[in-house]
Amino acid sequence: MSALVQRVYTQLQGDRMIWMIVALLSLFSLLAVYSSTGKLAYQYQHGNTEFYLMKHLVLLTFGWLLMYLCYRMHYLRYSKWAPSLLLISWILLFFTLAMGINLNEARRWIIIPVLNISFQTSDLAKIALIIYVARAISAKQEYIKDFQSAFLPIIIPILITCALIAPADLSSAMLLFFTCILMMFIGRVAIPYILLLLLLGIVLFAFLIIIGNFFPEMVRVETWISRIREFMSGDGFQIQQSKIAIAQGGLLFGVGPGNSVQRNYLPQSYSDFIYSIIIEEYGFLIAFLVLALYIILFLRTVKLVTNSPKAFGAMLAIGISLLLVLQALTNMAVAVHLIPVTGLTLPLISLGGTSLLFTCISLGMLLSVSRYIERIDVPT
Repeated sequence: MSALVQRVYTQLQGDRMIWMIVALLSLFSLLAVYSSTGKLAYQYQHGNTEFYLMKHLVLLTFGWLLMYLCYRMHYLRYSKWAPSLLLISWILLFFTLAMGINLNEARRWIIIPVLNISFQTSDLAKIALIIYVARAISAKQEYIKDFQSAFLPIIIPILITCALIAPADLSSAMLLFFTCILMMFIGRVAIPYILLLLLLGIVLFAFLIIIGNFFPEMVRVETWISRIREFMSGDGFQIQQSKIAIAQGGLLFGVGPGNSVQRNYLPQSYSDFIYSIIIEEYGFLIAFLVLALYIILFLRTVKLVTNSPKAFGAMLAIGISLLLVLQALTNMAVAVHLIPVTGLTLPLISLGGTSLLFTCISLGMLLSVSRYIERIDVPT
């Protein structure tokens, strides 16, 4: 078995540290999902605790297949597809707002015909926008300081995409918005245009609040307000149960794998609050290791982009890394009551779905960039 692992390791191209991080996070995912879905299994699967583990394993395996396919594909192809992907994502987002499934008072999903499975369209939109912004920034190798290069090609697509995501999923829209701002800063877009985007984003947010006051079924303003109130008071049920889970975890080893008590009381313990279950069962030591893996992923990407000979590859890698790591940090911050509840999952660890699959696709693109850079660095 060790010989097989060694052979696979030597055959893999690209940043092997990133491969290792992805493998470790996937392992944590299987352990955490199996522990956190006990209540779910008794509610919907007659106590079959292996059901959600196997379902997640199948999705994770399929996700790794997609990641490998994206890794094998040259990353410059994504630049060619960027406008089409963004346009398709806009159409799907608009369709979702108009005719999507209303679940938990939010229209985030559509049903794929024939397959009869749900699909969260914002996951596609996030990747499409990251690719498009990377393409737009890299089209100008020099410092972007003219209105024509910054406003229509970069600012307007960001605003449109975030405006279509925000009514049903403000957290994802804000995460994507600030990721794009950081990409613009790293991509040497003039500060006045970054400030202009920020100002227009505030205006857009205010406009959504106004619409939400007249049409609450379209924009979830009441949900936004209630989450802020719960955060300020600290009395929210989810937050209270998350604090109990963290307190039971302790510093070193926690209560042990599979021994979580709070999984029976904490809503969304297998997705939004899975980090709380990790702390409860494994303690802060392992929880810190999970945090460190995301940080190392970002640092490896920074090292990667400094060696990239192509601006698009550098911007694509940094955009993907920022999106995933910021989402992970946001999820963890919610679990420890540093920010209001967002509904964002922990990338690659939370129970699988379209979020897991598109996370794997994103990582495949990142590894494609690293694979190309490694190949050109090898002496001939």
